[in-house]
Amino acid sequence: MSPDEYCQQKAAASGSSFYYSFLFLPPERRRAITALYAFCREVDDTVDEATDEGVARIKLAWWRTEIAAMYAGKQSHPVTLALQPHLLPYALEEKHMQAIIDGMEMDLNQTRYLDYPGLQRYCWHVASVVGILSASIFGATRPETLQYAEKLGLAFQLTNIIRDVGEDARNGRIYLPVNELQQFGVTAADLLNARHSEKFENLMKFQVARAQVAYDEAFALLPAADRRAQRPGLIMAAIYRTLLTEVEADGYHVLQQRISLTPIRKLWLAWKTYIRG
Repeated sequence: MSPDEYCQQKAAASGSSFYYSFLFLPPERRRAITALYAFCREVDDTVDEATDEGVARIKLAWWRTEIAAMYAGKQSHPVTLALQPHLLPYALEEKHMQAIIDGMEMDLNQTRYLDYPGLQRYCWHVASVVGILSASIFGATRPETLQYAEKLGLAFQLTNIIRDVGEDARNGRIYLPVNELQQFGVTAADLLNARHSEKFENLMKFQVARAQVAYDEAFALLPAADRRAQRPGLIMAAIYRTLLTEVEADGYHVLQQRISLTPIRKLWLAWKTYIRG
């Protein structure tokens, strides 16, 4: 199996909505973004699938070394072998790759966030940086495009947090800021025990509204000159915003189930966004 094939399998197997946004890219850019996504999956899985925190830290340390080796042209893993040829053409900076690993390490260091600024810092590392790298691969000619991508990454991560409240709680993680739980009268025990209530619904309405504002702020930053090149991000946004609509329509019942869209619906949204241009 070639490095590119390895990354393709890693991306397809995840079942992520991101995969649908890659389908409409030219082959070279598709190879680059698939390799980047495979890297994100590798380091994310290192934390999510580890039963031993010490082992997870050792693996992340290995990835730090491997990323440094990749920038020196001495990589060894299939993902870095696939990604290395794209570093210079798409101006992918090592500091951003390492920042993603920092974000994964944050999941080992803490499971709660006191306030929204603290959560934003986490989102920057695990999502906004990925947005910046992705926008560079898609084709960014203006600085504002990278600012758009950074804000869009935040919107995506906020959406993930809303969708996964129950699942994360069952895994011992609560990303909703502590002071906002207190503001709406929701306790950590409510989340851990999947207690749905009117207070919880009000909390989630607040979270969804903030995510929607983040999408609007991101789109306002995207220059018209780069809009066509950035269609993969717009496809993702269409899928994720539809997911938020589904969460609202379902009455914010995210504590005991994971709301998702069918593959055919994701493909339809992707195609509709692509032809809109």
